[in-house]
Amino acid sequence: MVLGALGFLAFTPGCPAEGIGDPCVPEDEYSSTFSGFALTEVSTESRSFSCQSRLCLVNHFQGRVSCPYGQEPDSTGARCTLPGSDAPIGASVPPQLLDRRAEDAVYCSCRCDGPDPKARYCECPNGFRCAAVVPDFALGRAQLPGSYCLREGSEYDESRVRENAACTLDAANCD
Repeated sequence: MVLGALGFLAFTPGCPAEGIGDPCVPEDEYSSTFSGFALTEVSTESRSFSCQSRLCLVNHFQGRVSCPYGQEPDSTGARCTLPGSDAPIGASVPPQLLDRRAEDAVYCSCRCDGPDPKARYCECPNGFRCAAVVPDFALGRAQLPGSYCLREGSEYDESRVRENAACTLDAANCD
């Protein structure tokens, strides 16, 4: 009976991707000269070692996951360091925005739909929905454009983001 159940689980197709929604640190943040992401961009890191799904999605996020309060250029006593290290960042880093914190905009995801009918797409788990994130600019890179699993309620809406509401160290509002 146990062997039958194990055999059933081992060969059941269509399982949703594991680790969707787990936090991730994009590889760019391991560079001491990387100043952070811009609110206007979307980045898909398709070979992420920090994700079981191997895809770290950065969806309209400002700054660095590893430095919520940012740092000014040439500041004394740099606050930003490389992830998992004491090595300082040598660039100006904007603070994260309160309305687009890392937990809502940077996490492990997978591509759930796209322009290539032969591609393999994932199923989004509960609490996530398949949403168009990367447009197809017809540049011949069919593996990138498409829809990704987004945490429900974390979709980017420019009208709901207060760009002047940033994490501030004096208020410690992003701890």
